Amino acid sequence: MQPELGQFELIEDAAALAEFAKKNQGIEWMCFDTEFIGEKRFITLICLIQVGTEHGFYLIDPLKIKDLKPVLDLLTDERVLKIVHAGDNDYRLFNAHYGILPRNSFDTQMAAAFIGYKYPVGFSKLVESELNIEMSKGYTVTDWEKRPFQPKQLKYALHDVIYLHELWQKLTKKLTKAGRLEWAYEEFTTLESAVSYEQDPYKEALESNIIKSLRRKEQVFLLRLLLWRTEEAERRNHSREMVLPSKYIGAIVRAVHSGLDALQHNRRLPDSLVGRFGKHYIDLYERPATDEEKDVLRRIPADNSDNPEQEILMEMLDLLVRYKCLKEGISHHVVMPRNLLKKMKNDKEFFSEMLETGWRKEFLGEEIIRWLKFRKNLEIEFLNGKFELKMQAVEL
Repeated sequence: MQPELGQFELIEDAAALAEFAKKNQGIEWMCFDTEFIGEKRFITLICLIQVGTEHGFYLIDPLKIKDLKPVLDLLTDERVLKIVHAGDNDYRLFNAHYGILPRNSFDTQMAAAFIGYKYPVGFSKLVESELNIEMSKGYTVTDWEKRPFQPKQLKYALHDVIYLHELWQKLTKKLTKAGRLEWAYEEFTTLESAVSYEQDPYKEALESNIIKSLRRKEQVFLLRLLLWRTEEAERRNHSREMVLPSKYIGAIVRAVHSGLDALQHNRRLPDSLVGRFGKHYIDLYERPATDEEKDVLRRIPADNSDNPEQEILMEMLDLLVRYKCLKEGISHHVVMPRNLLKKMKNDKEFFSEMLETGWRKEFLGEEIIRWLKFRKNLEIEFLNGKFELKMQAVEL
């Protein structure tokens, strides 16, 4: 379905939204996307909602309409298929703003991963490859908060939904032919899980490049410093970088144990920053660690640099999975998400149940799953120009 770009309704008041809801009662599917601004603010601002249904295309202005219940009702209606691309980005915003979870989605980015596309694949590339249509990219960083909208802005916004229905049809046929439609829909259900949108307040600290090199007291301080930065950013509705630029964090953490004077005379730190928050940083450093903080520190990934054999084995297992994905025409990063792979490389004890359930279990097979799960018991033996993987006895 590719209508003329001028054929849409711009909805800017409650009456027009009510008419939209009335007109679209009982629809079976809707294409959905949003435009938003996250720069220089903590709470990302939803600036435009794009919807396509069998009855037409609609651009809804959430800055002018405060009650979006008709849209929220469609997103949570399991009878209506939501066709999206990278829907987790949009759904995360709606979960944060309105506390809702979507129901019944088809994500073209996820779907493409099951038929050989790299994950994540951009929308324009997918449209060009599957529909042979070249898309405009000129308004990817436009100011969506500014009113009134410019015609070219609305044209760009429409591009994000007018091709979704045809993509859904084409990808569904390919997934069905490949026998992977059920796999894709199983993966789509992750968009409906509240866990997918939960934010670990200590995630930034635990993934820091410096936390492993710090002493315990400085590790606790880093937890507190980054948590303070987040809370301060939320209070002001500023970005974290506006509150405390990341380039100063390492210098603060390494100097704070020497006291306020060391912070004040550190040439890498601005006087204004230390003058405003220096005493607070010292206070954060000097407080004793809480039980919660001690528990968080236990989650710091282990340093496996002293065990090169385990590191090589994990790399080899990952390469085996990559090779299988290449041969079978499925994206490696949808089989082994980056965060999962990183945890497995950092912690030889870690294993996620997601690898031994559902479509991943069917795709990987019992042997590869067993190798991944009990990788610390694996060893490579070379004999007469050949090598084989051997599993030591596993205690269950």
